[in-house]
Order: sequence, then C-alpha cells, then structure tokens
Amino acid sequence: MTNAQVMDGSALAEKIRAEVAAGAAELDRAPGLAAVLVGEDPASQVYVAAKGRAAEEAGFVSESLRLPADATEGAVLEAVAGLNGRDDIDGILVQLPLPDQVDVERVVAAVDPDKDADGFHPVNIGRLARGLPAPVSCTPAGVMRLLDEEEVGLEGARAVVLGRSLIVGKPMAQLLMGRHATVTVCHSRTRGLPDVCSEADVIVAAVGVPALVTDAFVQEGAVVVDVGIHRLEDEERVAEIFGRSGPKWDAFQRRGAVLVGDCHPSVADKASKLSPVPGGVGPLTIAMLLSNTLDLARSHQA
Repeated sequence: MTNAQVMDGSALAEKIRAEVAAGAAELDRAPGLAAVLVGEDPASQVYVAAKGRAAEEAGFVSESLRLPADATEGAVLEAVAGLNGRDDIDGILVQLPLPDQVDVERVVAAVDPDKDADGFHPVNIGRLARGLPAPVSCTPAGVMRLLDEEEVGLEGARAVVLGRSLIVGKPMAQLLMGRHATVTVCHSRTRGLPDVCSEADVIVAAVGVPALVTDAFVQEGAVVVDVGIHRLEDEERVAEIFGRSGPKWDAFQRRGAVLVGDCHPSVADKASKLSPVPGGVGPLTIAMLLSNTLDLARSHQA
C-alpha cells in the first residue's frame, strides 16, 4: 500500500476478544458456543477449529457436533433441536455450506433465534431491518466496529456496499442506514459500476471477485473496507494484479499461492484508509461471533 492508512483488523480483533473474555469472566456460568459441522469440507473444518480455539481462549465452553457428509436433513435438524434445548448452550452456529441433500434455509430457521450466534435467522434479520436489538451477522458487525475504531464519520456519508448477500451485503446496508449513511447497494451486474462507486465516501467491497475494485472505483480520500478473500494460484493472474516484484510476488514464488481481496492494490493510491487482506476484516468475524455469544449468554443469565 502506498498512500492509504492501513486499518488493522487483527489488532482490533485482539482488543474485542479481550473485552469478551473480561465480560465472560463476570458471568455466573461460562458462555456456551456450539458448532454444527456436516461433512468433511476442509475450509469448514479449519473455520470451526479456529472458532473453537477462540471461544476457549475467551473462557467459553465450546463444542462441535460433527455429522457425516451423507447425513439426512432430519439428522441435522435433530442435532440443532438438541442444542436448542440445552441450558448450557447460549450460541449455536451451523457451519456453511451444507451438503446438497440438506435445505439450508430450513436448518438456519430451526436454530432458536435467541441462540443464533451468526445472526442468520429470519427473525433476527427482520429485527435488524426494524432497528431492533438482535444478533447481527458477524462480518458486517465487524466492519462497523472497524469503522468506529477508525473514527470514520458515517452520518450523512455516501456509502456503497458492493455485494448483496444475506450474510454480508444486505445486513451491511441495514447497519450503515441505521447510522444515517446514504447507502447504495451494487453488485457485479450494476451498470457503470466504477462511476457509482466513485461517488462514495465509504466503500464496502464484498462482491466476491478478486481485485475487481480498482482505483477507478475510488474517489480521492474515500475509506475502503475489503471483505473479500481469494487464494490465487495462477501465475499470470498474480502478475497482472501485483506485478512481478514486491512482497506479494515474493510470497507467491515461495508458496505457489497468494491471498487477494476484492480490491486491487491500486485502490491504496486514492483511498485514505484501506483494510488489508489478510489481516483486515477476517479476524473480526470470529471476534464478533464471540461478542454475539456473550450478549446471548448475558440475556440468558439476566
């Protein structure tokens, strides 16, 4: 990065996790967080293990229910129902994706809304839309915490959310509107996408396309949050984005792969602040999962 100030999500995540650990220590019972993992998806296993370690480090009781890849929808629903009925479990997360034979919407809706650590339940999405207290999807919640930590003024600001997923884009727009920003939601099919984005004071890039957002998308001094993360293994694509010199190219030569977000490195030439990939939004997602679970535990023990 050249001009943009780096927004350090890793440092903020450590701060949040310390706050959560202090809060958990004040409760009569340690918060309980349970994950439901179906199948052997390697990325999902890594995520669940990382969430479990983070929960235990914060003083939580953590467990994982692992079901085989051929588990029936009924078996998954039964696992969720069992966790719903346990007083020692405050937060439940169902690790996505689920196998094809399992209806994702049915499983997500089966989680008790008062134990919905991920903020995915339709009831909690509706509460967010109405401006009511509820667990909020962890990645958008982390972005908001990052913007606050960086003292980015949102009231009256023009914000563009690039992406419209239920997990990031839509709740992100709701949160920004709740802070009195004027929000435009774009996606990969938006006409004149660079022109629309270049009017924004704040851009949240969550479209899922490597290096799509270039300096042409960014007005001078804008704040850019890069939610995307992609593993690139194609040498020509890596060279096209980063050139054949510098830290990213050197890392690619050593490892045969490199991580990139939805933002091209050229964004740093115009943005005033930019979250890095890795080390930006990613660490905040797990931190906010713990924060959600602590809030749920407090409500259960009130």
